Amino acid sequence: MNHSIEVKKVSTNEELEQVFAIRKIVFVEEQNCPPELEWEFEDESVHFIGLVDGTPAGASRWRKTDKGYKLERFAVLKEYRGIGLGQALVGSVIKDLPEDASYVYLHAQLTAMPLYAKFGFEKSGNQFEEAGIQHFKMVLAK
Repeated sequence: MNHSIEVKKVSTNEELEQVFAIRKIVFVEEQNCPPELEWEFEDESVHFIGLVDGTPAGASRWRKTDKGYKLERFAVLKEYRGIGLGQALVGSVIKDLPEDASYVYLHAQLTAMPLYAKFGFEKSGNQFEEAGIQHFKMVLAK
């Protein structure tokens, strides 16, 4: 079945609340991430919401750090996985970065690494634990 997938930059409080609700389900409830680690740097981040057939189903964000531009909080509700929403989110976030974004990185959960690799991200450094989940840092190759 074909779905209509749309990713848009969050521009209203209602959309931001939908983003937070998706992240709560995926990270706090499903993956048991500590809630206090989930909500940080919200005001300095650029948020995105992913819609499937008009229904909020995914979220992501980017923010400028002292190292460069960090892509974070990619979340897709379980019932919408495997239809391309994750790819649409990654592509939209990368496209939205400022032109001077020379160093782009993320902390990838092991299961998500193949998705990020499709966009040119490469593993950097050793495996580490973040919020009780194993990750690798991945950097966008230029």
